[in-house]
Amino acid sequence: MATPLGWSKAGSGSVCLAFDQLRDVIESQEELIHQLRNVMVLQDENFVSKEEFQAVEKKLVEEKAAHAKTKVLLAKEEEKLQFALGEVEVLSKQLEKEKLAFEKAVKSKVLQESSKKDQLITKCNEIESHIIKQEDILNGKENEIKELQQVISQQKQIFRNHMSDFRIQKQQESYMAQVLDQKHKKASGTRQAHSHQHPREK
Repeated sequence: MATPLGWSKAGSGSVCLAFDQLRDVIESQEELIHQLRNVMVLQDENFVSKEEFQAVEKKLVEEKAAHAKTKVLLAKEEEKLQFALGEVEVLSKQLEKEKLAFEKAVKSKVLQESSKKDQLITKCNEIESHIIKQEDILNGKENEIKELQQVISQQKQIFRNHMSDFRIQKQQESYMAQVLDQKHKKASGTRQAHSHQHPREK
């Protein structure tokens, strides 16, 4: 491309740069104009009449008033809620206190019953041990009685034997006495006979 008369090459570069910048500015302005047109179109589409605006404004005021009432009611309900929470906390503390007291009473009762149970077990063991000792003593006594019965039975048998021997001895002694008595009588008779015979001889 030929350089126009009176322009230098350096000047040509500056002009091109300025032209480019100018073109960018124009394009930016066109883009801005396009955006403004779109905004105007949107505004036309969203255009609200004064009556509609007043109605909306009135409704907004009413909603604000209703909101204020609701806020007041909410504050009252929150106050009631806080009061109820306070009562719940008091009741919870009382319930926890009663629960601890009940658990303590139950534990104490359990310990007492456990102690009674241990005492009863100890007493039963003592009684059982005493019964076992008594049974041992009774068994010993029964054994002693059996031994005494055996001794008595043996002594009775010995006594019977002695009595039998004594009877036999008595019978023998009686028999011997009778024999001796008969011998003595015979001897006496013989002496008497001899004594009667001697006088006759005189």
